[in-house]
Formats: sequence, C-alpha cells, structure tokens
Amino acid sequence: MTRPILARIEPAAFRHNYLLARERAPGAKALAVVKANAYGHGLMRCAQAIRDVADGFALLEISEAMQLRDSGFTQPIVLLEGFFAEDDLLMASEHAIAAAVHSDEQLRMLELIDIDRPVDVLVKLNTGMQRLGFLPERLPQVLARLRATGKIGNIGVMTHFATADGPQGVTEQFERFHAAVAPTGLPYSVCNSPALFRFFPQVQGEWVRPGVVLYGGSHMPEQESAEQLGLRPVMTLTSRVIEVQEVKVGDRVGYGGTFVADRPMRVGTVACGYADGYPRHAGTGTPILVNGQRTRTLGRVSMDMLACDLTDLQAGIGSGVVLWGEGMPADDVAGAAGTISYELFCALAQRVPIVEG
Repeated sequence: MTRPILARIEPAAFRHNYLLARERAPGAKALAVVKANAYGHGLMRCAQAIRDVADGFALLEISEAMQLRDSGFTQPIVLLEGFFAEDDLLMASEHAIAAAVHSDEQLRMLELIDIDRPVDVLVKLNTGMQRLGFLPERLPQVLARLRATGKIGNIGVMTHFATADGPQGVTEQFERFHAAVAPTGLPYSVCNSPALFRFFPQVQGEWVRPGVVLYGGSHMPEQESAEQLGLRPVMTLTSRVIEVQEVKVGDRVGYGGTFVADRPMRVGTVACGYADGYPRHAGTGTPILVNGQRTRTLGRVSMDMLACDLTDLQAGIGSGVVLWGEGMPADDVAGAAGTISYELFCALAQRVPIVEG
C-alpha cells in the first residue's frame, strides 16, 4: 500500500492568483516570480498555467530560463541575480534572456566578453536591503559603463524593498531609488508582493514582481489573510491518520516527551514528518485539519510522522488530514511554526508524490 502523503497542485489556482495580482497593477506588466522551481510547485506546471496571459517571468537559474525557452515561451524572462559566469551571459544573449546587473564583477564580465547579440539588463540598486546592488549615486557611472560596451540592448532599473511587509513601509527606500532613476527616464521595477498589494500605485513602475501571492500566501497574514485578499491555495499537502493512541493523564508524547497530557486524550499519528518537508520546529499547537475539523499537533515532529489531538474529534485511523492548503492556510501553519509560507512550499520533499488538481 502506498504511503498516504500527497501534495496536490492546482494550476488553475495559480492562474487565478496571477491574474488577480496583475489586476492590482493597472498600467504595469507583471513578471511572475517562479524561482526555486516555482516555490516548490513545479516551474513548468505553473508557467504552463499562465502561458497565454503571462507578461513575463522572473527566476534565478539560467537552466530554468532555458526550460521556458526550450518549451516555446517567448515572453521576457529576467534572471534576478544576473549571470554568475560567462557561459550564463552567452546563453542569455543568445536566447533573449534579460539579466540583473548588481556588481562590478558583472560589469567587468560584460566589458570583456564577446557576444553576438545585445543583452537586456536591469541595473539593481541597493536602497537599503544591503544584499545586492549598486548604491543609487553610482547609477550614472554604471549606465555609462554599460552603454560603452556596445553590448547592451534595453536597460531598466530595479530595487528590492526590505520592509514592504512591515510598519516601516517603503517610503525611504523608494525616495532614494526614485531620486536616482527619475533623471534617467528609464523604466523600472520595484514592487514585490507586499509592495504591490500595499503601496501600488504610489511606487508602481513599469514592471511588478509578484511572488508568494501567486502561490496563495499572504504578504502580511497577521493583518490580511490570503482568503481576504481573494487568493487561492495552489498547494495542498494531505495525508492520513495511521494510528490512534489512548493517552492517560501524565503520559508524554513524542521524542523528548515535550508534551504531557493533562487529561485522557486520543492522539492520532499522521504519516508526515520533517523528511516530507514539514517543519521540525513546529511545536505543540500548530494547526492541522483532520476530517475537516481543525485541531493541533502535539509534541515534536518526527522524521516520518507527527502527532495530533483527536480527543474532541470524530476521527480515527484512515481519517484524512490536511497539513496545509485547502481548508488549512499555509500562513497559519507557518505562523505557528515561527516561519513563513514560502519556506513550507520550498521545503516540500522530493519523496512526496505530486498530483495536479
């Protein structure tokens, strides 16, 4: 008998979420961020769902970009971290793949390489994230060096907001960015998911870059749920109860005995553990759905199993379980585990079978 854990991916939900995100940005085009194998959902599965409506795609690896090109996708594709080696740059040039340029090393590579076709670039500015990018005051110098190569096609500018999902907002970063970019008249991209849903059109730009919202995650789940935003879950991780234990007062549950029963309880064992991608650090109280009824996990997550509270539920061996997805928001699970839905999606293990819903 096949182990009952299963991930169901719904391409129609991804398409719905993309169209919703694009509606939030009238006058702009939307790059679907499909990096990390589309946040664990399957690059080609998600790309095919929006093939006829997508304005473009954003990802990291040239190999992923080539999967799209080899499958006949003609929309703009952007490498968000640019090129890492000359071979990347040669392929980007040959296959009309745009690249972020964020370092002097990348500038030098462009100056020295011999390419047959100009490559489109987005100059990345560091406006406060302190991760990648040139300081805004260097933009004129960077543009001059790019143009002097004679190897550049279209040029755009981009930045990434560090606090678009927090109380600080984006004003300080955007003002630094806009002061540098406005005199150039170049098109730009600044909006990630939270900036798109919270600050558009104040910080719009010609391109927006929705990410987690495409997969049904909220940018600020503690304030506005994915359902309230009109988003649909794309991934639903399911399993079943494979054992039930009758537990007495004082009995301990799981490794380390971290949960102690304070009343007689029915404890269900679910076929899902951290080797499946469920977060090991999800402690007692993480929400879980059993037979359509919301309950909680108990104790530590094991490699292949976890425990849940069935005491007040109509449930037993064979009962269906939703770990996250339809009926159990991934944001709720992630919040209880001290993480974000992005991590849950990306951590789905290879051993978990996937079906399309």
